[in-house]
Amino acid sequence: MLVPEIVPGPARPEGTVRESMRSEGTVPERNGRPLVEARGLTKHFPLRSTLLARALAGARDRTVHAVDAVDLEIYPRETLGLVGESGCGKSTLGRTVVGLYPPTAGQVWFDGQPLWGRRSLNPRTLRREAQIIFQNPYSSLNPRHTVRQIIGVALAQRGVPLADREAETIALLRRVGLNERHIDQYPHQFSGGQRQRIGVARALAMHPRFVVADEPLSSLDVSVQAQIVNLLQDLQADLGLAYLFIAHDLSVVFHVSHRVAVMYLGRVVETAPTAELFGNPLHPYTQALLSAIPSVDRRHRRQRIILEGTVPTPIEPPPGCRFHTRCPRRQPGCDVEVPALITVAGQGPSAHRVACHLYAPGEDTA
Repeated sequence: MLVPEIVPGPARPEGTVRESMRSEGTVPERNGRPLVEARGLTKHFPLRSTLLARALAGARDRTVHAVDAVDLEIYPRETLGLVGESGCGKSTLGRTVVGLYPPTAGQVWFDGQPLWGRRSLNPRTLRREAQIIFQNPYSSLNPRHTVRQIIGVALAQRGVPLADREAETIALLRRVGLNERHIDQYPHQFSGGQRQRIGVARALAMHPRFVVADEPLSSLDVSVQAQIVNLLQDLQADLGLAYLFIAHDLSVVFHVSHRVAVMYLGRVVETAPTAELFGNPLHPYTQALLSAIPSVDRRHRRQRIILEGTVPTPIEPPPGCRFHTRCPRRQPGCDVEVPALITVAGQGPSAHRVACHLYAPGEDTA
């Protein structure tokens, strides 16, 4: 199996990702229903042409197909890694799952209650139970507010009395690796890693059970990334959090995720437990992604798969399988019918599912 180098044992230097049992395929105990469940989740954004464009060139209104018919489940204390190329819809999916975007179609359930519809979950309850850590710590914090004010807003929404907010703010800062002397400082006085810790503290202030980590490492240095990863893992162990962890770095996803979902152009094309997906990727797109992971061990190097062409636009996605325009194993009919996400191995939460005509029932997959 192709995996990144890690530093085991108690002598782990600061700035390296600790060895995780997730890489051995262990998953948290699952009793009952998922904490978060999406079925047929779809999110489209209309692009409206200006009156001048319509008059001069006959431009028509178009639609961005950001997320299309996505099914997924996330269980308590579980981390579901979500990977894919830029623009494939990962962030849109994450924001729709926590209720920041209303879906175009489909439904999301949180602890068995729908987020949308006549009997939907109370929005205030959802804000307490589900939080998001944004990608850019430089733009996600109000530059005019001190740390006391940034975290205090979340504490006020949770109903914490004013007299108790300072003590709780200090406790949150300590939990994320900061201290009380930071409480009256402004975001510009912190490094990128410290700002992301403040964002984590703000999310924790609501006492959530589910957190979407929307590429929280992408703007940080490598050593700082490892520190934030370790912090998130510690918080999950201590508080029982469930994560949707969105990232580009497959090495990080391998270490933090219990299961992984792979997206391509708005659709989930493969899901599996982490060790299974990295050790036995089935979808041609997943195989291409994993082949790009560098390795110092020649025995475990995969042959690099170079995809031809460019990623199609989500404004006019290809018919049939959306990957067929770049797929090295495309077959007749791939450009006609959309492949269903079917189970090819395992069952229940540990199932390995893939959306590819190569694995349709009755097909020869040799």
